[in-house]
Amino acid sequence: MASHSARMMFAAIALTMTAAPAISEPANVRAAVAASAVRSADNLKLDSGRKPAELLAFLGLERGMRALDPFGGNLYWAEIIAPAVGPKGKLIVWQPSQFMSDKTQAKFASFAARQKNAALMASRFETPAFAPNAYDFALINLDYHDVYWESAKNGIARMDPDAWLRILYATMKPGAVVGIVDHAASAGGDPRVTVEAMHRIDPAVVRADFVRAGFVLEGESDMLRNPADDHSLSVFDAKIRGHTDRFVLKFRKPAAPARAR
Repeated sequence: MASHSARMMFAAIALTMTAAPAISEPANVRAAVAASAVRSADNLKLDSGRKPAELLAFLGLERGMRALDPFGGNLYWAEIIAPAVGPKGKLIVWQPSQFMSDKTQAKFASFAARQKNAALMASRFETPAFAPNAYDFALINLDYHDVYWESAKNGIARMDPDAWLRILYATMKPGAVVGIVDHAASAGGDPRVTVEAMHRIDPAVVRADFVRAGFVLEGESDMLRNPADDHSLSVFDAKIRGHTDRFVLKFRKPAAPARAR
């Protein structure tokens, strides 16, 4: 029979092994981007303007992550992130129910038939039904500004950005990353007016919104900036569409504080 001291030693070893942090592994994004045979032709055309490999490397996507793809019905990011996080990872595409269609569902079903770690969900834009403490990573690409938008035609009610971000904050795990890419607006304008007119937003507004919600700004990148865009045109104007000046922000939900011993 093992002595008391030996049992204590084995218990300490077991505790150390249990508590050891998992070794992170960067997601193989470049391979996923290069897999042109399984990506849609329309999405491939967007790569040069979105720089997906560089962006996801900057945001720190890792294999095994559970990732959220809000507003992802066109599957651009799903086609890259789902294979990149690997079979032990998971990708959830969320589409506001106001913009869910039979075509979107059919397109996703075809994608999910070959990409088993992807799932689709829908709920009202203003009250997304995200499970609490569920995701390690989220990327909101060119859509955050729409929390300042309202449209009777599309069934989009006036939203409270703070309330919307409280839902996002709750669904992210402690230590999780949220990446924001959006069309830049000139500084100082009323975001609701700017969004209604041009679907642009001042990056300072986004920073303030996320910090107020409890996120920490961890980094910014100029990789998608375009100084030739003077912010005076709607993002849908043919003169600038696809080439807008875009800012990239990386936020993190603070890790849970250590428990007192």
